[in-house]
Amino acid sequence: MSATSPTIMRPPGDRLVLACLAAMVCLWTVLCAISHKAPDLDGMEELVWAASLELGYTKHPPLPSWFMHLATEVLGRPIWLPFLMGQLFSALGLWFVWKLGCEITNRRLALMATLLVSVTAYFSLRGTIYNHNTAQLWSIACATWLFYRALRDQRLGDWFWLGVVSALAMMTKYSALIQFAAFFLAMLAAGSFGDARTWRGLGIAVAAFLAAVSPHLIWLADNRFEPLLYADASIAVPTRLQSLSLMLDFVLDQAGRLAPMAVVLIAWTIWQRRKGYRGRGAAPAGERPASDPVRYYHAFAPADRRFLLWVGLTPLLSTLLMSAVLGTRLEASWASTFFILFGFYAAWWLHGPQALQLRRILILVAAVHVAMAAGYALARGPLAWETGRAARSTYPGPELASIVLARWNEHQPGRPLRVVVSNTWMGGNIAVHVGNRTQVFIDADEAESPWFAPGTALACGAVVAFSDKGRAAPTAAVRALYDAAPWRGVTELRWSSERSPLIDLHWAVLPATPDCQHP
Repeated sequence: MSATSPTIMRPPGDRLVLACLAAMVCLWTVLCAISHKAPDLDGMEELVWAASLELGYTKHPPLPSWFMHLATEVLGRPIWLPFLMGQLFSALGLWFVWKLGCEITNRRLALMATLLVSVTAYFSLRGTIYNHNTAQLWSIACATWLFYRALRDQRLGDWFWLGVVSALAMMTKYSALIQFAAFFLAMLAAGSFGDARTWRGLGIAVAAFLAAVSPHLIWLADNRFEPLLYADASIAVPTRLQSLSLMLDFVLDQAGRLAPMAVVLIAWTIWQRRKGYRGRGAAPAGERPASDPVRYYHAFAPADRRFLLWVGLTPLLSTLLMSAVLGTRLEASWASTFFILFGFYAAWWLHGPQALQLRRILILVAAVHVAMAAGYALARGPLAWETGRAARSTYPGPELASIVLARWNEHQPGRPLRVVVSNTWMGGNIAVHVGNRTQVFIDADEAESPWFAPGTALACGAVVAFSDKGRAAPTAAVRALYDAAPWRGVTELRWSSERSPLIDLHWAVLPATPDCQHP
């Protein structure tokens, strides 16, 4: 195909972008569904939490679990659902990166930036993990797009929706505050606070934000701010030296997770130097000739460059600064939303006829996605199985469920199994394979399991399940129920292949009580 053909000359439109995103979703979801016997831990947690619509949970705000609840109502609880949900939210985040790019620059460069950031781990490999980090990608990207439009055009509608979407980002994960700080600094750098229209727009945005988030705020107050206490505990470290060590690990992890984009740019550079524009026709009309390697960023308005730098870099740099000053812990995945604008930074490197370079970037990005998805599926599936590694992807959820269900039917014949008392991981893997109506009584704790009315979780009987050799020891409450059960035992089974470790499944059957309201 020549560089002057209509399909290359024509600026990309929404249909092409949607096709690329759909291909990404299908690629990663299908390969993970084929290679995995169980989702990751966070994905299983969301499947368990989707049992009911709550205004909050003990660890996190509620929005991702609401989305998962709606998905399970339509599709049930197949183990591939978290992979699909993670990729859908990754794709939606990329869609808003594309929309922002179309505001800042032309469509070709906007698509190049979107494609480049799509191969970073947070949109690709870790995009298969449906958790609060991945679920927040769309709202942070959308809020950034609306913030850009609100500042530029000062339309009250953009300010209003900025407030609503920002509230949804906060109801996904409280780390949205870091992005709000980036917005504030960007306005400060641009001198926006000197414009009366900005204050009027901010007032509308704040009012919309508070109206949307207020039900969750009331829930927080009624529940002793448990998610905030969990967040506070998660960043604590014993010493400042350990904090600095974790910060170094954090930076190295981020470099690794951005590496696929660097690979694409390196491959593009080699391609460019070997081929240049030869064999592809002359530069399209209106674009500079091959001999003029002007970088694309020259086409950005100064205000847009400032926006990209302040809004794009502040989350990462401010997080590192705060951790260094306060001595807090950092986890690599907490930076999931920090890099949504990094594809635009390639404009400081890319040059040449944009129609041709878009074609090359598209080919390279597709190749990297396929290589990563296939490699991930191979490593997490056949290789993990053959080596006997205790990977969550090979966890024998169906086998555990079959054993538990057989013991239940033996001692409670004719009665459906509706409750599994266990931790989120083992209990979730059992429950999703038993049936769509089977729920987990997490650690025998009513606060952790709000889908049960107080005092009703065990009314119609339950199965207790845990492993003493597992990664999470059973709580005292779970062990007490096991010890008090009239029927209990231990069954051993392999994690995966004969090389894998044994799982000691402790099972117990609790009979239904006279208070049971269902057959």
